[in-house]
Amino acid sequence: MAEELKVIVFMLGNEEYGIEVDKVRTIERMTPITRVPKTPEFVKGVINLRGVVVPVINLRGRFGLAETEATENSRIIIVAANDMEVGFIVDSANDVMDVMSDAIEVPPEVVGGIKAKYLSGVAKVENNRLLILLNLSEVLNRSEIVQLEQFGSES
Repeated sequence: MAEELKVIVFMLGNEEYGIEVDKVRTIERMTPITRVPKTPEFVKGVINLRGVVVPVINLRGRFGLAETEATENSRIIIVAANDMEVGFIVDSANDVMDVMSDAIEVPPEVVGGIKAKYLSGVAKVENNRLLILLNLSEVLNRSEIVQLEQFGSES
């Protein structure tokens, strides 16, 4: 029996991506980000979110896509995974959608220029839209983001 998965839909460029709702803490407007030295280029720094220091990653940079200037539609999606909270900068976040588990397929090696290891699947949703589902444990790969934990755990 197919299960229903609720996902937050967000945009990077022309592609639609999804993160499971139960992994998302909150979606915030862009806010000043404090740069942290000696972190990977895609790690934009940290923000103070209601008294908690949260590291922020530019998902475009994380996936090797061209980074763009933030717009009024840009959002920071705060997710919780691997016992840490991290903010993802996305072009926009505008929808919640139900996806049936039997509509999710294994992602091809590369989708929209993004390596398959960062993706948990590609879902076919209404009107032949494709929704690319993130594999948060890889996006937040501990060995690659070990510097982040030093900031997230001090809060």
